[in-house]
Amino acid sequence: MSTITLNNGFEMPVIGLGLWRLEKEELRSAILNAIKLGYRHFDAAAHYKTEIDVGNAIAEAIQSGLVKREELFITSKVWNSDHGHVVEACKNSLKKLQLDYLDLYLVHYPLATKHRVGTTASLLDENKVLDIDVTVSLETTWHDMEKTVSLGLVRSIGLSNYELFLTRDCLSYAKIKPQVSQFETHPYFQRESLVRFCKKHGVVPMAHTPLGGATANVKAFGSISPLEDPVLIGLAKKYQKSVAQIALRWNIERGTPVIPKSSKVERLKENLEVLNFKLEKEDIELINTIDKKFRTTLPSLSWGVDVYA
Repeated sequence: MSTITLNNGFEMPVIGLGLWRLEKEELRSAILNAIKLGYRHFDAAAHYKTEIDVGNAIAEAIQSGLVKREELFITSKVWNSDHGHVVEACKNSLKKLQLDYLDLYLVHYPLATKHRVGTTASLLDENKVLDIDVTVSLETTWHDMEKTVSLGLVRSIGLSNYELFLTRDCLSYAKIKPQVSQFETHPYFQRESLVRFCKKHGVVPMAHTPLGGATANVKAFGSISPLEDPVLIGLAKKYQKSVAQIALRWNIERGTPVIPKSSKVERLKENLEVLNFKLEKEDIELINTIDKKFRTTLPSLSWGVDVYA
């Protein structure tokens, strides 16, 4: 498995399995099949509400001898409603995942919301707008993330869904610099400035939604899938690969690890095979021309507020 070195010396696989929107009944087989195929990187989160199921599958894989804990790279994330309770939330995730430590812990969104004990809530106010908590600063949240490292609960910490300005702010007050910044990026939403900024400052940019959410986001958010782009379709024919493989390889080529989601064995295998070929420079440059600056994941539809405004 190809890896990338984080700024604290730990290695992170450049491709992992994203666990968002995988149904509970799919998780066990998806994780076990992925491990058998060679996956070692799994991206979970408290808000996905599946950490118990993920933990059971990982425990089964370890206890059966399929994989050793030290061979795995497990990520989870602190949800908006736990910004004032980071250490407690981290311990809760570890308990559910049946782990002694996380390889990576991320701030899921740069946004604190009203806390509700024991839940990852997205509480709405009387106007059906996300009830944002203005009493907890992102600086406070980050210093609490640093505590999870000093307590030995977490090896690496990072950001998720942070824009460039907020990433810069974090770098200014961080005692432990973020190792990773995870955000949506794909051929239709390339975010080259953010990618370059992260790399310049030693933060590994990681692509969630690296396929633009494919049909799931088309259905959920009415977005346009980059997998239907004629340029990518043409390159898929040239390389005799799938369109998804071309999109994933493009991100990896620019130093951006990817965490595509799938529960199907053939798709899991196909996604992993992006490590076995390279794109020619001229084709990378061609993909660079199809950027539409098009975000496909739109939480504003359920939160009643555009948090990216």
